[in-house]
Amino acid sequence: MELKDRILETLERNKGRFVSGNELAGALHFSRNAVWKAVNALKSEGHAIRAVTNKGYCLEAGSDVLSGASISKHLGELADVFSVDVLKTIDSTNTAVKARAAAGAPEGTVIVAEEQTGGKGRRGRVFFSPAGTGIYFSILLRPSVKALDATLITTAAAVAVASAIEAVTGIEAKIKWVNDVFVSGKKVCGILTEGSFDMESGGLEYAVLGVGVNIRKPVGGYPAEISNVAGAIYESGEPEAETQSRLIAWILKMFWTYYRNLAGKSFLSEYKARSFIIGHEVDVISGDASRKARVLDIDDDCRLVVRYEDGAVEALSSGEVSIRPHDM
Repeated sequence: MELKDRILETLERNKGRFVSGNELAGALHFSRNAVWKAVNALKSEGHAIRAVTNKGYCLEAGSDVLSGASISKHLGELADVFSVDVLKTIDSTNTAVKARAAAGAPEGTVIVAEEQTGGKGRRGRVFFSPAGTGIYFSILLRPSVKALDATLITTAAAVAVASAIEAVTGIEAKIKWVNDVFVSGKKVCGILTEGSFDMESGGLEYAVLGVGVNIRKPVGGYPAEISNVAGAIYESGEPEAETQSRLIAWILKMFWTYYRNLAGKSFLSEYKARSFIIGHEVDVISGDASRKARVLDIDDDCRLVVRYEDGAVEALSSGEVSIRPHDM
């Protein structure tokens, strides 16, 4: 960790209060001149830091620059579980974390980007992720689960995102099977889990969980191909300070609670309770074929149980089909 990152971590913990240059220099074992240079570097990155003679440095309470330190301070006892890097722009956080996984990075490695130029969605789609509108991050996992149970990671993440949105913003969030989170009838979050499989054990060597959440509407709106379904948590108005940092931290904390005991499926009841398609008519889409069905339930393996017009009942796996509710 660079000196400026360590200073920012200290100032974040003391946000709104002055920390003397002597205190920073002594605690971090650097000269006051080195601290001064690091503070100026932080200011150039947009952090609102006041410097007052005989008082020291103060990170303004309203400063709202996304950083590893601003996220970690909201993680509480889990701060040591995650190693968080924040980047201005990147092609895809999933791609970056996969590269680190292949190089042996530990579980809990997190890459956050303020912008993605090639964000990934399911089935090869692009996830629209411009700067200043949302949060985009990926987590490296090394789970002890079989490949067939990998879906549990995605469904647990969907519950974590929906719960975190409500905890941080007070706005209700619902889930569309398998892993899309909706607010006020619009999709505000996409989740993509990718993995590397161990052919001998049949388990996962590692998994990368990618999460993208739209917080504000982008200037100029969404691309035409998603404008009818995409939305933001705040369709109007502005989020409170630190909403991005708090939301990332809450998602990580809530997901980790479920992830530590995936087999127990403690998230399943909430996953079903947040579903807005149980009991509704949907189109089940497989390739070029589409069939009308009524959703009966979500089973204990997170499969969607549907009844077709001919009376046949089927449990659908996420990798086999897509569904489109009739009222969307």
